[in-house]
Amino acid sequence: MQTVKLYLAMFLAFLVVDMIWLGVVARTFYKKHIGYLLTPNPNWTAAFLFYLLFVAGVMVFVVQPGLAAGSLKITLLRAALFGLVTYATYDLTNLATVRDWPVIVTVVDLIWGTCLSTLVGLAGYGAGRWLSS
Repeated sequence: MQTVKLYLAMFLAFLVVDMIWLGVVARTFYKKHIGYLLTPNPNWTAAFLFYLLFVAGVMVFVVQPGLAAGSLKITLLRAALFGLVTYATYDLTNLATVRDWPVIVTVVDLIWGTCLSTLVGLAGYGAGRWLSS
């Protein structure tokens, strides 16, 4: 049951942080640079599946090993690397295959993925320590 609670806490943290990013901070950035590719009706099922998988990845590859080691430092380093690698998979593939994909979008997304994963990892580490006390 603690695993489910930990996942839900991390999922909530992810939603809050990513919605602030997408809804407030980056909205005009993406419209400016890749608006020609954006759909007026996002596929929310695909987005939700990404959210579920991303949070599961942070939990399994970042937070659980960090908690087992009892190390916030390990958690944050693994979280940053996980975010960088996962967002690089998408953005570098787009840079390689999508005509006129802006380099600035790739750079900003790599920074954002690193930050997002680190924040979710931090929230997960804190929640995991709180749940185990």
